[in-house]
Amino acid sequence: MKNKNVPVCSVESVDKEKIKYIDKKMKSRDTLNRLAETFKALGDVTRLKIVFALSLKELCTCELVELTNISKSGISHQLRILKDMRLVKYRKEGKMVYYSLDDDHISQLFEKGLEHVEEQ
Repeated sequence: MKNKNVPVCSVESVDKEKIKYIDKKMKSRDTLNRLAETFKALGDVTRLKIVFALSLKELCTCELVELTNISKSGISHQLRILKDMRLVKYRKEGKMVYYSLDDDHISQLFEKGLEHVEEQ
């Protein structure tokens, strides 16, 4: 990727009312850090494959192994990251463990991101 300059203002002009408005609405550093961590967790192709698959159907770990073509321990590692970030949840049924997205927000976040990258 070529290094291109990004246009910036050539004069100094600050609208204090805009700054004041935005400053009142600004989320806390902790909240923004958690959001950054969420995006970081989604910044991996394997984890995105898992989220995509789980946006369509609840799946057991064996099905996720088959879909992603990585080992059971590899899937376990990725699922732990997603679970720790509250992006996926699981339920046990006997000896089976089924994963799904934690809530509709995760599905919406994924869908909006996908829409963005697919638009021309």
